[in-house]
Amino acid sequence: MSTDEVGTTTGTRQTHEVNVAVVGAGTSGCYAAATIAAAGYDVVVVERKTAEEAGHIACGDALKGADEFPEVIPKSKISPSLTNTVVDHGQFEIPAEDAVLDIPVPGELAVIDRKLFGELLIEGAEESGAEFHYDTVVQNVLQDDDDDGRVTGVTGIRKGDPVHYDADLVIDGAGALSILQDEADLSDATFDTNVRFSQFSSAYREILEVDEPVDYHDALVFKPTQRAAGYLWYFPRTRTEINVGLGFQMTEEPMKLVDDLKKDLHDRPEFRNATVKDKLGAALPTRRPYDSATAPGFMSVGDAAAHVNPTTGGGIAGAAYAGTYAGDAAIDALEREDASEDVLWSYNSRVMEHFGGRYAALDVYNIFTTAYDLDDLMALLASLPADKLSEQLYDGKAEIGLKLKLRTAIKSFGHWGTLYDFYRTKLLADRLTEHYEDYPDVPDGFESWRAERDEIMEDIYETTGAEAKY
Repeated sequence: MSTDEVGTTTGTRQTHEVNVAVVGAGTSGCYAAATIAAAGYDVVVVERKTAEEAGHIACGDALKGADEFPEVIPKSKISPSLTNTVVDHGQFEIPAEDAVLDIPVPGELAVIDRKLFGELLIEGAEESGAEFHYDTVVQNVLQDDDDDGRVTGVTGIRKGDPVHYDADLVIDGAGALSILQDEADLSDATFDTNVRFSQFSSAYREILEVDEPVDYHDALVFKPTQRAAGYLWYFPRTRTEINVGLGFQMTEEPMKLVDDLKKDLHDRPEFRNATVKDKLGAALPTRRPYDSATAPGFMSVGDAAAHVNPTTGGGIAGAAYAGTYAGDAAIDALEREDASEDVLWSYNSRVMEHFGGRYAALDVYNIFTTAYDLDDLMALLASLPADKLSEQLYDGKAEIGLKLKLRTAIKSFGHWGTLYDFYRTKLLADRLTEHYEDYPDVPDGFESWRAERDEIMEDIYETTGAEAKY
Protein backbone atom coordinates (compact mmCIF):
# COMPACT_ATOMS: atom_id res chain seq x y z
CA MET A 1 0.00 0.00 0.00
CA SER A 2 1.34 3.42 -0.95
CA THR A 3 0.36 6.60 0.88
CA ASP A 4 0.70 10.27 -0.09
CA GLU A 5 -0.08 13.35 1.99
CA VAL A 6 -1.34 16.65 0.56
CA GLY A 7 -1.93 19.84 2.52
CA THR A 8 -5.48 21.28 2.35
CA THR A 9 -7.32 24.17 3.96
CA THR A 10 -8.99 21.70 6.32
CA GLY A 11 -5.86 19.79 7.28
CA THR A 12 -3.73 17.03 5.75
CA ARG A 13 -5.32 14.88 3.08
CA GLN A 14 -4.00 11.36 2.82
CA THR A 15 -4.28 9.34 -0.38
CA HIS A 16 -3.87 5.58 -0.15
CA GLU A 17 -3.31 3.48 -3.25
CA VAL A 18 -4.51 -0.09 -2.81
CA ASN A 19 -5.63 -3.03 -4.88
CA VAL A 20 -8.97 -3.25 -3.08
CA ALA A 21 -10.80 -0.92 -0.71
CA VAL A 22 -13.44 -2.68 1.39
CA VAL A 23 -15.96 -0.40 3.10
CA GLY A 24 -17.28 -1.87 6.33
CA ALA A 25 -15.70 -4.28 8.83
CA GLY A 26 -18.74 -6.51 9.19
CA THR A 27 -18.94 -10.21 8.35
CA SER A 28 -18.96 -9.81 4.57
CA GLY A 29 -16.22 -7.17 4.57
CA CYS A 30 -13.93 -9.28 6.73
CA TYR A 31 -14.35 -12.42 4.64
CA ALA A 32 -13.78 -10.46 1.42
CA ALA A 33 -10.68 -8.76 2.83
CA ALA A 34 -9.25 -11.99 4.22
CA THR A 35 -9.76 -13.79 0.89
CA ILE A 36 -8.02 -11.09 -1.15
CA ALA A 37 -5.22 -10.40 1.32
CA ALA A 38 -4.43 -14.11 1.61
CA ALA A 39 -3.76 -14.07 -2.14
CA GLY A 40 -1.09 -11.41 -1.62
CA TYR A 41 -2.93 -8.24 -2.64
CA ASP A 42 -3.09 -4.91 -0.77
CA VAL A 43 -6.45 -4.57 0.98
CA VAL A 44 -7.66 -1.84 3.30
CA VAL A 45 -10.91 -2.14 5.26
CA VAL A 46 -12.44 1.27 5.93
CA GLU A 47 -14.59 1.29 9.08
CA ARG A 48 -16.51 4.23 10.55
CA LYS A 49 -16.39 2.92 14.13
CA THR A 50 -13.45 3.09 16.49
CA ALA A 51 -11.17 0.09 16.95
CA GLU A 52 -12.86 -0.54 20.30
CA GLU A 53 -16.39 -0.49 18.85
CA ALA A 54 -15.72 -2.27 15.55
CA GLY A 55 -17.59 -5.58 15.45
CA HIS A 56 -20.36 -4.28 17.72
CA ILE A 57 -23.40 -4.78 15.50
CA ALA A 58 -27.11 -5.12 16.25
CA CYS A 59 -27.98 -8.75 15.63
CA GLY A 60 -30.20 -11.54 16.89
CA ASP A 61 -26.97 -13.45 17.67
CA ALA A 62 -28.17 -16.71 16.09
CA LEU A 63 -25.56 -18.41 13.92
CA LYS A 64 -26.44 -21.28 11.62
CA GLY A 65 -24.01 -23.57 9.82
CA ALA A 66 -20.69 -22.23 11.15
CA ASP A 67 -19.18 -25.68 10.58
CA GLU A 68 -19.55 -25.07 6.83
CA PHE A 69 -18.34 -21.44 6.65
CA PRO A 70 -15.50 -20.53 4.28
CA GLU A 71 -12.14 -21.61 5.65
CA VAL A 72 -10.31 -18.36 4.91
CA ILE A 73 -11.29 -17.44 8.49
CA PRO A 74 -11.36 -20.88 10.12
CA LYS A 75 -14.04 -21.93 12.57
CA SER A 76 -11.39 -22.36 15.24
CA LYS A 77 -10.88 -18.59 15.05
CA ILE A 78 -14.53 -17.73 15.77
CA SER A 79 -15.33 -20.62 18.15
CA PRO A 80 -14.71 -18.57 21.35
CA SER A 81 -17.71 -16.38 20.42
CA LEU A 82 -20.12 -19.35 20.34
CA THR A 83 -21.66 -19.01 23.80
CA ASN A 84 -24.57 -21.45 23.41
CA THR A 85 -24.04 -24.54 21.29
CA VAL A 86 -26.88 -26.65 22.75
CA VAL A 87 -29.59 -24.63 20.98
CA ASP A 88 -30.99 -26.92 18.29
CA HIS A 89 -34.57 -25.91 17.39
CA GLY A 90 -37.02 -23.04 17.19
CA GLN A 91 -40.23 -22.32 19.08
CA PHE A 92 -42.87 -20.08 17.56
CA GLU A 93 -45.37 -18.83 20.11
CA ILE A 94 -48.88 -18.15 18.76
CA PRO A 95 -50.87 -16.59 21.64
CA ALA A 96 -54.07 -16.18 19.58
CA GLU A 97 -54.15 -19.93 18.96
CA ASP A 98 -52.79 -20.85 22.42
CA ALA A 99 -50.12 -22.82 20.57
CA VAL A 100 -46.36 -23.19 20.42
CA LEU A 101 -44.83 -24.59 17.24
CA ASP A 102 -41.69 -26.61 17.77
CA ILE A 103 -39.65 -26.11 14.58
CA PRO A 104 -36.62 -28.28 13.82
CA VAL A 105 -33.65 -26.35 12.44
CA PRO A 106 -31.36 -28.30 10.09
CA GLY A 107 -27.60 -28.04 10.42
CA GLU A 108 -25.37 -26.73 13.20
CA LEU A 109 -26.89 -23.93 15.26
CA ALA A 110 -25.45 -21.66 17.95
CA VAL A 111 -26.07 -18.36 19.69
CA ILE A 112 -23.06 -16.06 19.82
CA ASP A 113 -21.56 -13.06 21.52
CA ARG A 114 -21.87 -10.84 18.45
CA LYS A 115 -19.30 -8.24 19.49
CA LEU A 116 -16.68 -10.87 20.22
CA PHE A 117 -17.58 -12.62 16.97
CA GLY A 118 -17.00 -9.38 15.05
CA GLU A 119 -13.69 -8.76 16.80
CA LEU A 120 -12.48 -12.26 15.98
CA LEU A 121 -13.42 -11.83 12.32
CA ILE A 122 -11.35 -8.64 12.22
CA GLU A 123 -8.42 -10.48 13.81
CA GLY A 124 -8.78 -13.25 11.23
CA ALA A 125 -8.73 -10.77 8.34
CA GLU A 126 -5.70 -9.00 9.84
CA GLU A 127 -3.88 -12.29 10.17
CA SER A 128 -4.50 -12.83 6.45
CA GLY A 129 -2.80 -9.50 5.73
CA ALA A 130 -5.67 -6.99 5.53
CA GLU A 131 -5.19 -3.51 6.98
CA PHE A 132 -7.97 -1.75 8.91
CA HIS A 133 -8.58 1.99 9.03
CA TYR A 134 -10.97 2.92 11.84
CA ASP A 135 -12.69 6.26 12.54
CA THR A 136 -13.18 6.67 8.80
CA VAL A 137 -16.49 7.91 7.38
CA VAL A 138 -16.89 7.41 3.64
CA GLN A 139 -18.61 10.34 1.95
CA ASN A 140 -18.26 9.82 -1.78
CA VAL A 141 -17.41 7.33 -4.51
CA LEU A 142 -14.76 8.00 -7.17
CA GLN A 143 -15.59 7.00 -10.75
CA ASP A 144 -14.02 7.28 -14.19
CA ASP A 145 -15.64 9.74 -16.58
CA ASP A 146 -15.45 7.31 -19.49
CA ASP A 147 -18.33 5.25 -20.85
CA ASP A 148 -18.31 2.40 -18.30
CA GLY A 149 -18.14 4.70 -15.23
CA ARG A 150 -15.76 2.34 -13.45
CA VAL A 151 -15.52 2.87 -9.69
CA THR A 152 -11.94 3.83 -8.82
CA GLY A 153 -12.09 4.48 -5.08
CA VAL A 154 -13.78 6.31 -2.24
CA THR A 155 -13.25 9.52 -0.30
CA GLY A 156 -14.11 10.46 3.24
CA ILE A 157 -12.92 11.77 6.57
CA ARG A 158 -10.48 9.83 8.74
CA LYS A 159 -10.00 11.04 12.28
CA GLY A 160 -11.10 14.51 11.23
CA ASP A 161 -8.93 14.82 8.09
CA PRO A 162 -9.83 14.24 4.42
CA VAL A 163 -8.76 10.90 2.97
CA HIS A 164 -8.81 9.33 -0.52
CA TYR A 165 -8.57 5.65 -1.32
CA ASP A 166 -7.57 5.00 -4.93
CA ALA A 167 -8.32 1.35 -5.70
CA ASP A 168 -8.52 -1.10 -8.56
CA LEU A 169 -11.73 -2.39 -6.95
CA VAL A 170 -14.16 -1.25 -4.26
CA ILE A 171 -16.22 -3.73 -2.24
CA ASP A 172 -19.26 -2.27 -0.51
CA GLY A 173 -19.88 -3.95 2.83
CA ALA A 174 -21.39 -0.83 4.36
CA GLY A 175 -24.64 -2.48 5.41
CA ALA A 176 -28.32 -1.93 4.71
CA LEU A 177 -29.17 1.16 2.65
CA SER A 178 -25.47 1.74 1.96
CA ILE A 179 -24.41 5.32 1.29
CA LEU A 180 -22.06 4.11 -1.45
CA GLN A 181 -25.03 3.13 -3.59
CA ASP A 182 -26.54 6.58 -3.10
CA GLU A 183 -23.33 8.34 -4.10
CA ALA A 184 -22.26 6.17 -7.06
CA ASP A 185 -23.82 6.44 -10.51
CA LEU A 186 -24.66 2.81 -11.29
CA SER A 187 -27.34 3.49 -13.89
CA ASP A 188 -25.30 2.08 -16.80
CA ALA A 189 -24.44 -1.16 -15.00
CA THR A 190 -26.53 -4.24 -14.27
CA PHE A 191 -26.37 -3.30 -10.56
CA ASP A 192 -29.79 -3.54 -8.92
CA THR A 193 -31.09 -0.03 -8.24
CA ASN A 194 -34.67 -1.18 -7.55
CA VAL A 195 -34.08 -0.59 -3.85
CA ARG A 196 -36.17 1.48 -1.44
CA PHE A 197 -36.63 1.72 2.30
CA SER A 198 -39.97 -0.16 2.27
CA GLN A 199 -38.07 -3.36 1.41
CA PHE A 200 -36.26 -3.19 4.75
CA SER A 201 -37.11 -3.70 8.41
CA SER A 202 -36.28 -1.65 11.46
CA ALA A 203 -35.12 -3.67 14.47
CA TYR A 204 -34.03 -3.15 18.07
CA ARG A 205 -32.46 -5.54 20.54
CA GLU A 206 -31.26 -5.68 24.12
CA ILE A 207 -28.99 -8.13 25.94
CA LEU A 208 -30.58 -8.99 29.27
CA GLU A 209 -29.19 -10.82 32.30
CA VAL A 210 -31.94 -12.67 34.19
CA ASP A 211 -31.98 -14.06 37.73
CA GLU A 212 -32.88 -17.66 36.90
CA PRO A 213 -32.02 -19.89 33.91
CA VAL A 214 -34.72 -19.80 31.24
CA ASP A 215 -36.46 -23.07 30.40
CA TYR A 216 -35.89 -22.52 26.66
CA HIS A 217 -32.09 -22.37 26.83
CA ASP A 218 -31.90 -24.86 23.93
CA ALA A 219 -34.29 -23.02 21.59
CA LEU A 220 -34.70 -19.88 19.52
CA VAL A 221 -38.04 -18.41 20.55
CA PHE A 222 -40.17 -16.28 18.21
CA LYS A 223 -43.48 -14.53 18.72
CA PRO A 224 -45.59 -12.36 16.40
CA THR A 225 -46.00 -8.68 17.12
CA GLN A 226 -49.46 -7.13 17.00
CA ARG A 227 -49.08 -6.64 13.27
CA ALA A 228 -48.45 -9.18 10.53
CA ALA A 229 -45.11 -7.84 9.31
CA GLY A 230 -43.11 -8.17 12.51
CA TYR A 231 -41.99 -10.51 15.27
CA LEU A 232 -40.25 -10.62 18.64
CA TRP A 233 -37.39 -12.94 19.50
CA TYR A 234 -35.78 -14.36 22.63
CA PHE A 235 -32.43 -16.01 21.89
CA PRO A 236 -30.45 -17.40 24.88
CA ARG A 237 -26.74 -16.60 24.68
CA THR A 238 -26.42 -18.56 27.90
CA ARG A 239 -29.02 -19.89 30.33
CA THR A 240 -29.23 -16.45 31.96
CA GLU A 241 -28.10 -14.02 29.23
CA ILE A 242 -30.80 -13.48 26.62
CA ASN A 243 -30.83 -11.52 23.38
CA VAL A 244 -34.34 -10.06 23.12
CA GLY A 245 -35.60 -7.88 20.32
CA LEU A 246 -38.24 -7.06 17.75
CA GLY A 247 -38.57 -5.66 14.28
CA PHE A 248 -41.16 -4.53 11.77
CA GLN A 249 -41.36 -4.06 8.03
CA MET A 250 -40.92 -0.42 7.02
CA THR A 251 -44.03 -0.60 4.86
CA GLU A 252 -46.01 -0.63 8.10
CA GLU A 253 -46.97 2.12 10.50
CA PRO A 254 -43.86 2.71 12.66
CA MET A 255 -43.66 0.84 15.95
CA LYS A 256 -42.26 2.33 19.14
CA LEU A 257 -39.64 -0.38 19.30
CA VAL A 258 -38.22 0.34 22.76
CA ASP A 259 -41.63 0.78 24.39
CA ASP A 260 -43.21 -2.19 22.61
CA LEU A 261 -40.37 -4.45 23.66
CA LYS A 262 -40.62 -3.20 27.23
CA LYS A 263 -44.35 -3.98 27.29
CA ASP A 264 -43.81 -7.53 26.11
CA LEU A 265 -40.99 -8.17 28.56
CA HIS A 266 -43.18 -6.89 31.40
CA ASP A 267 -45.62 -9.74 30.73
CA ARG A 268 -42.95 -12.46 30.73
CA PRO A 269 -42.03 -13.57 34.27
CA GLU A 270 -38.51 -14.70 33.33
CA PHE A 271 -37.54 -11.06 32.68
CA ARG A 272 -38.58 -9.63 36.04
CA ASN A 273 -35.63 -7.80 37.61
CA ALA A 274 -33.56 -8.37 34.47
CA THR A 275 -30.48 -6.19 33.94
CA VAL A 276 -29.88 -4.55 30.58
CA LYS A 277 -26.27 -5.17 29.52
CA ASP A 278 -26.42 -3.72 26.01
CA LYS A 279 -28.90 -2.15 23.58
CA LEU A 280 -28.68 -1.40 19.88
CA GLY A 281 -30.87 -0.81 16.83
CA ALA A 282 -30.42 -1.28 13.09
CA ALA A 283 -32.08 -1.57 9.70
CA LEU A 284 -31.92 -4.88 7.87
CA PRO A 285 -33.02 -6.07 4.43
CA THR A 286 -36.13 -8.25 4.34
CA ARG A 287 -36.21 -8.47 0.57
CA ARG A 288 -34.79 -10.71 -2.14
CA PRO A 289 -31.03 -10.47 -2.85
CA TYR A 290 -30.02 -7.88 -5.41
CA ASP A 291 -30.56 -9.15 -8.96
CA SER A 292 -26.98 -8.04 -9.62
CA ALA A 293 -24.52 -6.69 -7.09
CA THR A 294 -21.81 -5.78 -9.59
CA ALA A 295 -20.77 -2.70 -11.58
CA PRO A 296 -17.42 -1.94 -13.22
CA GLY A 297 -14.86 -1.88 -10.40
CA PHE A 298 -17.55 -2.38 -7.74
CA MET A 299 -19.33 -5.16 -5.80
CA SER A 300 -21.74 -5.04 -2.86
CA VAL A 301 -21.81 -7.81 -0.26
CA GLY A 302 -23.82 -8.90 2.78
CA ASP A 303 -26.58 -6.57 3.96
CA ALA A 304 -25.49 -4.05 1.32
CA ALA A 305 -26.73 -6.54 -1.31
CA ALA A 306 -29.62 -8.00 0.77
CA HIS A 307 -27.87 -11.31 1.38
CA VAL A 308 -30.24 -12.09 4.26
CA ASN A 309 -32.88 -14.77 4.76
CA PRO A 310 -35.90 -12.46 4.41
CA THR A 311 -38.17 -14.56 6.64
CA THR A 312 -35.84 -14.92 9.63
CA GLY A 313 -33.44 -11.98 9.25
CA GLY A 314 -30.47 -14.35 9.44
CA GLY A 315 -27.62 -12.77 7.52
CA ILE A 316 -24.29 -14.00 8.91
CA ALA A 317 -23.95 -17.08 6.72
CA GLY A 318 -24.94 -15.27 3.53
CA ALA A 319 -22.52 -12.46 4.35
CA ALA A 320 -19.63 -14.87 4.95
CA TYR A 321 -20.10 -16.61 1.63
CA ALA A 322 -20.87 -13.43 -0.32
CA GLY A 323 -17.68 -11.84 0.99
CA THR A 324 -15.67 -14.88 0.00
CA TYR A 325 -17.21 -15.08 -3.48
CA ALA A 326 -16.61 -11.37 -4.02
CA GLY A 327 -13.03 -11.83 -2.85
CA ASP A 328 -12.50 -14.63 -5.37
CA ALA A 329 -13.96 -12.50 -8.17
CA ALA A 330 -11.72 -9.60 -7.14
CA ILE A 331 -8.63 -11.81 -7.30
CA ASP A 332 -9.63 -12.93 -10.80
CA ALA A 333 -10.11 -9.30 -11.87
CA LEU A 334 -6.75 -8.25 -10.42
CA GLU A 335 -4.96 -11.11 -12.13
CA ARG A 336 -6.54 -10.17 -15.47
CA GLU A 337 -6.17 -6.43 -14.83
CA ASP A 338 -9.81 -6.21 -15.85
CA ALA A 339 -12.52 -5.12 -13.38
CA SER A 340 -15.38 -5.14 -15.90
CA GLU A 341 -18.75 -6.66 -15.12
CA ASP A 342 -17.98 -9.56 -17.44
CA VAL A 343 -15.11 -10.57 -15.16
CA LEU A 344 -16.88 -9.82 -11.86
CA TRP A 345 -20.08 -11.61 -12.92
CA SER A 346 -18.98 -14.95 -11.45
CA TYR A 347 -19.69 -13.37 -8.06
CA ASN A 348 -23.38 -12.90 -8.93
CA SER A 349 -23.63 -16.42 -10.33
CA ARG A 350 -22.14 -18.07 -7.25
CA VAL A 351 -24.39 -16.13 -4.87
CA MET A 352 -27.53 -17.05 -6.82
CA GLU A 353 -26.54 -20.69 -7.12
CA HIS A 354 -25.68 -21.06 -3.44
CA PHE A 355 -28.41 -19.14 -1.60
CA GLY A 356 -29.73 -16.20 -3.65
CA GLY A 357 -32.45 -18.14 -5.43
CA ARG A 358 -33.61 -19.74 -2.18
CA TYR A 359 -33.79 -16.36 -0.43
CA ALA A 360 -35.72 -14.85 -3.37
CA ALA A 361 -38.29 -17.64 -3.08
CA LEU A 362 -38.58 -17.12 0.67
CA ASP A 363 -39.33 -13.45 0.07
CA VAL A 364 -42.55 -14.59 -1.60
CA TYR A 365 -43.86 -15.51 1.86
CA ASN A 366 -43.06 -12.02 3.14
CA ILE A 367 -45.15 -10.68 0.27
CA PHE A 368 -47.91 -13.16 1.15
CA THR A 369 -48.10 -11.93 4.77
CA THR A 370 -48.72 -8.32 3.75
CA ALA A 371 -52.05 -9.25 2.17
CA TYR A 372 -53.68 -11.16 5.06
CA ASP A 373 -55.09 -10.56 8.50
CA LEU A 374 -52.80 -11.44 11.41
CA ASP A 375 -55.30 -13.88 12.94
CA ASP A 376 -55.65 -15.74 9.64
CA LEU A 377 -51.88 -15.99 9.32
CA MET A 378 -51.43 -17.29 12.86
CA ALA A 379 -54.16 -19.88 12.35
CA LEU A 380 -52.45 -20.97 9.16
CA LEU A 381 -49.06 -21.28 10.90
CA ALA A 382 -50.60 -23.28 13.72
CA SER A 383 -52.05 -25.75 11.20
CA LEU A 384 -48.88 -26.36 9.18
CA PRO A 385 -46.69 -29.40 9.95
CA ALA A 386 -43.63 -28.11 11.81
CA ASP A 387 -41.12 -30.16 9.83
CA LYS A 388 -42.52 -28.90 6.52
CA LEU A 389 -42.55 -25.33 7.80
CA SER A 390 -38.88 -25.75 8.73
CA GLU A 391 -38.02 -27.07 5.27
CA GLN A 392 -39.78 -24.11 3.68
CA LEU A 393 -38.12 -21.52 5.93
CA TYR A 394 -34.59 -22.83 5.61
CA ASP A 395 -34.47 -24.72 2.30
CA GLY A 396 -37.08 -22.71 0.42
CA LYS A 397 -38.90 -25.82 -0.78
CA ALA A 398 -40.98 -28.49 0.95
CA GLU A 399 -42.89 -31.42 -0.50
CA ILE A 400 -46.43 -31.65 0.90
CA GLY A 401 -48.41 -34.76 0.03
CA LEU A 402 -52.16 -35.35 -0.03
CA LYS A 403 -52.38 -36.68 3.54
CA LEU A 404 -50.61 -33.64 4.93
CA LYS A 405 -52.81 -31.33 2.88
CA LEU A 406 -55.93 -32.98 4.31
CA ARG A 407 -54.59 -32.87 7.88
CA THR A 408 -53.68 -29.19 7.46
CA ALA A 409 -57.11 -28.42 5.99
CA ILE A 410 -58.85 -29.96 9.00
CA LYS A 411 -56.70 -28.03 11.48
CA SER A 412 -57.23 -24.75 9.61
CA PHE A 413 -61.05 -25.00 9.49
CA GLY A 414 -62.48 -21.48 9.15
CA HIS A 415 -59.38 -20.23 7.33
CA TRP A 416 -59.56 -22.33 4.19
CA GLY A 417 -59.40 -19.33 1.88
CA THR A 418 -56.06 -18.32 3.34
CA LEU A 419 -54.85 -21.93 3.22
CA TYR A 420 -55.80 -22.25 -0.46
CA ASP A 421 -54.01 -19.02 -1.33
CA PHE A 422 -50.97 -20.19 0.65
CA TYR A 423 -50.63 -23.38 -1.37
CA ARG A 424 -51.08 -21.49 -4.63
CA THR A 425 -48.36 -19.09 -3.45
CA LYS A 426 -46.10 -21.99 -2.52
CA LEU A 427 -46.34 -23.35 -6.07
CA LEU A 428 -45.32 -19.97 -7.42
CA ALA A 429 -42.42 -19.78 -4.95
CA ASP A 430 -41.25 -23.18 -6.20
CA ARG A 431 -41.53 -21.93 -9.77
CA LEU A 432 -39.42 -18.91 -8.82
CA THR A 433 -36.78 -21.17 -7.28
CA GLU A 434 -36.54 -23.12 -10.53
CA HIS A 435 -36.16 -19.88 -12.49
CA TYR A 436 -33.27 -18.75 -10.29
CA GLU A 437 -31.55 -22.04 -11.09
CA ASP A 438 -31.27 -20.65 -14.62
CA TYR A 439 -29.56 -17.43 -13.53
CA PRO A 440 -27.26 -16.45 -16.42
CA ASP A 441 -23.54 -17.24 -16.37
CA VAL A 442 -22.74 -14.01 -18.23
CA PRO A 443 -24.28 -10.52 -18.21
CA ASP A 444 -25.65 -10.89 -21.77
CA GLY A 445 -28.51 -13.12 -20.60
CA PHE A 446 -29.41 -10.96 -17.62
CA GLU A 447 -32.17 -8.77 -19.05
CA SER A 448 -34.17 -11.65 -20.53
CA TRP A 449 -33.78 -13.62 -17.29
CA ARG A 450 -35.02 -10.67 -15.25
CA ALA A 451 -37.99 -10.07 -17.57
CA GLU A 452 -39.14 -13.67 -17.12
CA ARG A 453 -38.64 -13.40 -13.34
CA ASP A 454 -40.80 -10.27 -13.28
CA GLU A 455 -43.60 -12.17 -15.05
CA ILE A 456 -43.55 -14.75 -12.25
CA MET A 457 -43.70 -11.93 -9.72
CA GLU A 458 -46.79 -10.50 -11.42
CA ASP A 459 -48.49 -13.89 -10.93
CA ILE A 460 -47.48 -13.81 -7.26
CA TYR A 461 -48.98 -10.35 -6.73
CA GLU A 462 -52.18 -11.41 -8.49
CA THR A 463 -52.49 -14.60 -6.44
CA THR A 464 -51.82 -12.99 -3.06
CA GLY A 465 -53.50 -9.65 -3.70
CA ALA A 466 -50.44 -7.96 -2.24
CA GLU A 467 -49.09 -4.64 -3.47
CA ALA A 468 -46.01 -4.86 -5.66
CA LYS A 469 -42.84 -4.87 -3.55
CA TYR A 470 -40.43 -4.14 -6.40
